[in-house]
Amino acid sequence: MLAAIREREDDDREPTRSPKRIKTSELDDNHTVSESLQAEHESQEAQESILPPSHVLLGLSPPQTKSGGLRQLLERDVGISEYITRDLPPISGIIKQRFTDFLVNEVDLDHQVVHIKSLGLPESKKDKTARDTADVSTQGAQDCDTNEQAGPSKICQSNNSVAPNVGEEHESVADDEVTWDETFESSLQPFLSEASIAELKKMYFEGPEPPRVSDKGWVSRVHTQSEDVEISEQGALPHQDNVVQSSNTKRGKHQNRDGRGRQRGRGGRSEGSGREDHRKVLSEPIGSKATRTALHQVVRKQFKGKLESETDMSTPAGEEGSRITIKWSRRGGGRGGSRGERAPRGEYPPYVHFTLQKTNRDTQDALAYLSRTLHVNIKDLAVAGTKDKRGVTVQRVSLRRGNKTVDHVWKAANQIGRRSVHDAVTQRGERGVRIADLNYRKAGLELGMLKGNEFVITLRFAQSPNVQVDSTHTLELVMNSIKQKGFINYYGMQRFGTAAVPTHTIGLAFLRSDWHRAVSLILQVRPGEHPDVVAAREAWLVDRNLDRALALMPRRVVAERCILESYKKQGGETRNAMGALSTIPRNLRLMYIHAYQSYVWNAIVSERVRIHGADKAVPGDLVYEEEPTGKAELVDPLDADMDQPTAVDEHGGFIQLFRESNNAPRKARKAPWVPPRVKTLTTDDAHNYSIFDVIMPLPGRDVECPGGPLGERYREFLKRDGLDPDNFIRKQKEYTLNGSYRKILQLPKNMSWTVLRYTDPDVALAQADEDKLLGFDPPHLSEDGKFMALQINMILGTAAYATMALRELTKTETSSHFQTELTQASEDQQFRGTVILTADDPEEEEIAEMEK
Repeated sequence: MLAAIREREDDDREPTRSPKRIKTSELDDNHTVSESLQAEHESQEAQESILPPSHVLLGLSPPQTKSGGLRQLLERDVGISEYITRDLPPISGIIKQRFTDFLVNEVDLDHQVVHIKSLGLPESKKDKTARDTADVSTQGAQDCDTNEQAGPSKICQSNNSVAPNVGEEHESVADDEVTWDETFESSLQPFLSEASIAELKKMYFEGPEPPRVSDKGWVSRVHTQSEDVEISEQGALPHQDNVVQSSNTKRGKHQNRDGRGRQRGRGGRSEGSGREDHRKVLSEPIGSKATRTALHQVVRKQFKGKLESETDMSTPAGEEGSRITIKWSRRGGGRGGSRGERAPRGEYPPYVHFTLQKTNRDTQDALAYLSRTLHVNIKDLAVAGTKDKRGVTVQRVSLRRGNKTVDHVWKAANQIGRRSVHDAVTQRGERGVRIADLNYRKAGLELGMLKGNEFVITLRFAQSPNVQVDSTHTLELVMNSIKQKGFINYYGMQRFGTAAVPTHTIGLAFLRSDWHRAVSLILQVRPGEHPDVVAAREAWLVDRNLDRALALMPRRVVAERCILESYKKQGGETRNAMGALSTIPRNLRLMYIHAYQSYVWNAIVSERVRIHGADKAVPGDLVYEEEPTGKAELVDPLDADMDQPTAVDEHGGFIQLFRESNNAPRKARKAPWVPPRVKTLTTDDAHNYSIFDVIMPLPGRDVECPGGPLGERYREFLKRDGLDPDNFIRKQKEYTLNGSYRKILQLPKNMSWTVLRYTDPDVALAQADEDKLLGFDPPHLSEDGKFMALQINMILGTAAYATMALRELTKTETSSHFQTELTQASEDQQFRGTVILTADDPEEEEIAEMEK
């Protein structure tokens, strides 16, 4: 088998490069140069030079393009080529046509599926006490209702305590966290008047951010207590039933348009947003410099850096001396400065956990958005695992909160101040992000603290083409096969990017220390990019205009901007390519390297399945001597510690083992890594293992290769790409390849499926958690619909790509550009808009605007 493959490779070896320019005068008159053929030849050369040299070992024909230039990446280019059930007919369908066609809910360490439970304000201790009191005093509440018309004097006070008052809740939280020590007044009395001390005390209890209310989204002002009552009455909704009722009865043409529409533009600042603070307390004029110095020392010592003092420069000093200004420190009032201590966080635990639902956003992108909204360092936010971008995903997030409370976090994330509380609980979260179910925890989340993910996937325009049997019978046959036999645990196309320049090719350039090639690949023009990005690339690559390239390059294009900004700092000098690459965030650089490892793993697993099938373990296969035990911590490539090798691989990342408790400090958890013990199967013991026990290594140090010809093939891939299979150490320590192992097959859990009928492809067939709680109408299903959809429910372990499970079903490409072409060509597109959508139906075009 391998001999036949090698023979095929010899025919496909890269031909000797011919000159790009050919002088026609030097050619024989009987041979004319065809410009079109030359362009096609150059296009093939360009594509072949983009892909790693080992691409030829995949046994593929040279890449072909219809219009010249680079073509989009296909599955076979990254080693994805085999199926477990080739003998079964495919069930064609379109993946992720709508965002709600791909719902993902995290499964936590307790095997609980994470769902949003409530959209409202977190319940404070005061609210709970009031509600408990109200439950006991039911009769008193009824009497209050009876006397409602008797005038203000008859209004029952207990009724006011049941509804959570926004202003009172804020004050109660502040009282829990901020105390006015008796020594404050005694220390300040020699310097400040009683009136000034009282004013300082009031400002201190207000907290580092001045309280405010909103005037239609843009104008903010300091509020009065009477306005607090108004906000409470109109905005705070204590029971979810009230929220649903309000959302159902107050629908208008522009309401609930996914956080956009009238009065939903960008801009504005959130609660606790770091806005300008004009509050200050002035001392009387102090003539003695020593006395002024003593006051500065008292403020610094007593308030631990939360308040700061300075000489008042707004008015000239008189004969009596200068005034001292005391105000909240922007450094001390937040997370604490380099010299001052952190602001007090009260008696609550140091972390806030909440549920995050995101729509069409990368996990890192959503966390970056939250860090800006909450005004925290993105490093203080943590998740158990990354989730897909195109879809609606739900997961838990932890925040190292500093002095923030759950109340502060909820209000800031929901833009309270620019929006009312009522809007926050009756409309979708802004920019595709919603947080809910906040509570305090003693420890934060770490990568790997999950059991897997639950998927609800809707495959539209599902059919079984060219099959002369009932489609439902064929569907049951194929789905049962996946349920029982699983699917090949490939790294999905998300791993390699969506551009024509794949990430694993860039990763290979890093591993070969070919810095200039890595820069060239990153900056190269790619088809289908946004016009601004294309213009920015050409401004540099063609015109060599660095300033114009930086002005045009969007900030979301991170790697390219980092390189160009590095060149700018070097005065336009481009010789230090390695230095320019080092300015790219470390996580992104490691992602390129891990993509190359994934490519090799995919290719070798395809080889193994092609030769031996996927039914049983065979001699030469690798298995664990003992399955890794303990909690598995996912180390995503965006956060991977390259000094610490990994034992088991995870979707989008790698797994390390830790034994310490969750309450241990992070640094204390890093224990020396011990490679898992693996064995190579022989004819004597292969029958003792299942195909689901078989593992395959990712290239790197401290891992073993499979035995026999497959191990030789493994080494051949690395050698063809210019790498030494016996040396993965690099001078640049972060580029040292650390190996890992990954199961070659994945078996879904709790798998079930349903056949649905629909006509209009714009109609949602599944509903996200947020929309359910907002009271939006459930999916509109039509029993006599023209087209069939297949809805799949399943739970996958943390090591699986759901798109690879769907690939086993459809036997088609899962790359995003291919699925886009399927959508555009499908028959159901002719019926778009044939069903009248209600005001609360998702408008995906508006959601997509979030990316711009």
